[in-house]
Amino acid sequence: MIKLLKNADIYAPDPLGHKDILIVGSKICRIQDDLSIYENLPDVEVFDLDGKCVVPGYVDLHVHITGGGGEKGPASRVPESQLSSFLMNGVTTVVGLLGTDGVTRSVENLVAKARALTEEGITAYALTSFYGYPPTTVTGSVEKDIMMIPPIIGVKTAASDHRSSNITGEELIRLATSARRAGLLSCTPGLVVIHMGEGKKGLEPVFYALEHSDLPPDKLLPTHMHRNHGLIDQGAELVRKGGYIDFTAGCDEEELFKNVDAVLYALGQPGVSLEHITLSSDAFGSQPRFDENGKCVGLTYASPEYLHKTVQALVKKGMPLEQAIMLLTSTPAGLLGKTGIKGCIAVNGDADLLVLDGNLEIDGL
Repeated sequence: MIKLLKNADIYAPDPLGHKDILIVGSKICRIQDDLSIYENLPDVEVFDLDGKCVVPGYVDLHVHITGGGGEKGPASRVPESQLSSFLMNGVTTVVGLLGTDGVTRSVENLVAKARALTEEGITAYALTSFYGYPPTTVTGSVEKDIMMIPPIIGVKTAASDHRSSNITGEELIRLATSARRAGLLSCTPGLVVIHMGEGKKGLEPVFYALEHSDLPPDKLLPTHMHRNHGLIDQGAELVRKGGYIDFTAGCDEEELFKNVDAVLYALGQPGVSLEHITLSSDAFGSQPRFDENGKCVGLTYASPEYLHKTVQALVKKGMPLEQAIMLLTSTPAGLLGKTGIKGCIAVNGDADLLVLDGNLEIDGL
């Protein structure tokens, strides 16, 4: 299948201006000012975008593709994700993971769901284990899971949360070293994604692991960093050490603007740039509310729709579009080791493209 996109205003994410894009199969083959020579060739489907924006498809690093939840009992389990929910919100690459529940939600089911989504048309990866420690795996080993079970590319854990296993710095070193070694041997990221709660220790286990080992800072990714300014300040220190931090887009309008402000607060800290911040949805994961005694008093769950709404909100606050989309394109793609393939519009890159109209509404994928 060959497609020719005419008159596209390209943000790759850097702005390239108005150009044509030739797509062959699933890859971008040409990007030039004028590719009209291909218009009359057999089997070439032509689309005139009339100057609409074309940006890379979004890379969502934190998705509960098999559903999350359960903190208010079995009836509060969240349904699993559907392909349409990703496509209609511009998401073309996801990293699936587990959350609080590593008993009724299995890594085996997670792997099967990731493979199903990939068969259906997007790219889906997975992380082994869940909040608990020692890790829950398929093979009995984080290292073996990453090396031997595509699409597993790393491991999930949790810190500073009453639902976590209170992982220590030494335990995090052992966990991350296993993932790091497996990543090197399998050419995968070997990423450790750390759910961050609002507990007293904050990023202390992460800083301990970096100070007492030779782990690369970019292999430890704390997420939900929007929770409070104290956690963000710690995140800024991690970025200055060469690490990355991930913010959550939110599950409603109130959370959306709170989290937009959190991103802007982080960017206001010395040494923090968009090259080291990512945005994820936490889609299909529950958003429980706990009272002062730790009792769950209500919950909802997140949706991928707030990813693009966050981009729109950042642009309305004055951030250039090419910068806002870095949170969901080039930066997370780099963490996945997919620079030049995902999160970009480039020759030989994947043709994961998102069309935006004049109001920055999603107009096509």
